[in-house]
Amino acid sequence: MSAESKNATQRSDARRAQILAAASDCFRAYGFHGASIARISEASGMSAGHIYHYFENKEAIIEAIVEQDIERLLTLNTELRSASDIKGALIERAAEGVEGKLNPHSAGLQMEIMSEAARNPRMAAFVQAADQSCLASLTETIRSLRHMAGHKDSDTAILGMAEVIAAMFEGLQFRVIRNPRIDKDIIIPIFRRAIHDLLNQPSLGIE
Repeated sequence: MSAESKNATQRSDARRAQILAAASDCFRAYGFHGASIARISEASGMSAGHIYHYFENKEAIIEAIVEQDIERLLTLNTELRSASDIKGALIERAAEGVEGKLNPHSAGLQMEIMSEAARNPRMAAFVQAADQSCLASLTETIRSLRHMAGHKDSDTAILGMAEVIAAMFEGLQFRVIRNPRIDKDIIIPIFRRAIHDLLNQPSLGIE
């Protein structure tokens, strides 16, 4: 890639990021339907036409936001599986997940996305596909660490563990909205212990 092409790509990526950041703020403040392209344009300092150059519509913007989360979670699971102590690494890095889920701004945005997915079939299909991708990656991480520990679990049991861990993290987003004063320093060690106990149980042959 030439220097000129590289610079053009970097500018394009920066503008997309600028739009996504502004759109995220608008979705949190006004909801999906209240966050018009005009409002996103004003918040981003870019024209509506410029926004449409990068994104077909608001749904496409939401999809790009979700894709960022997917990429981050898939990268995390890849890093965990490359660790010499997968379970230890997962438990250690649980703190990052807890802090992220207890961010009120992030939680508010996720609630808006889920709310729209509950009404919008296209968004529901995209969100569900994204979830399956992340769940499959987490399942593979759990399968690897359980195998290394000598456990022989059924596929159903491994999937169940992944679902429980996902539910634990996602549930924090509801809690921080209900209780904005929740103390992460209290939650993190208990969360780590809960994950440790879940992953340290005897082999499960659930069918």
